[in-house]
Amino acid sequence: MKVAIYARVSTSHQGVDLQLSDIRDYCERRGWEITREYVDVGISGVKEKRPELDALLDNAHRRYFDTVVVWRFDRFARSTKHLLSALEEFRSLGIQFISYQENIDTSSPVGQALFTMVSAVAQLERDLIRERVVAGLRNAKSKGKRLGRPSKVKDSSVITRFRSEGQSYRQIAKALGVSPATVYAIEKKGRSENPCDR
Repeated sequence: MKVAIYARVSTSHQGVDLQLSDIRDYCERRGWEITREYVDVGISGVKEKRPELDALLDNAHRRYFDTVVVWRFDRFARSTKHLLSALEEFRSLGIQFISYQENIDTSSPVGQALFTMVSAVAQLERDLIRERVVAGLRNAKSKGKRLGRPSKVKDSSVITRFRSEGQSYRQIAKALGVSPATVYAIEKKGRSENPCDR
């Protein structure tokens, strides 16, 4: 089995050797081949970007390894949400995940059950977000709020001024960053609202 190791320490003064030593011994006892060690040094666990973790996830998609081994969950994931997301991604790629300290191995029956629960929690979170978005849109509509991108041009007098200077709809549209049809529609609406301007 091909294995990738991930380790992280928050400061350069902390030793990463303990993490790596434990994981290497664990892999050796199981007869696994370590294809690469990904180590982020001096990077806080809450940071979004971690160069080595990003490289590991990229290589997971390239199927460079079958299993990811970490020393402990908090060395790998910055939050429960991040952990669930990563485990779901590994599952979709057919990659096993092992946390040495927590003794979690997703290739075991208990680990497979964990993957199933992780998948269910991730799906539940997506469903809840979708429901909140739909409820928010419904609430906004009921209050008469207009949805969608706001119009860049609200005042037809701007278009009227451009037209009086002899500019075409296409030229005005380019200057205002909208389509010629939008320019025409705003001008037409302005004329209907102000018939005395004709």
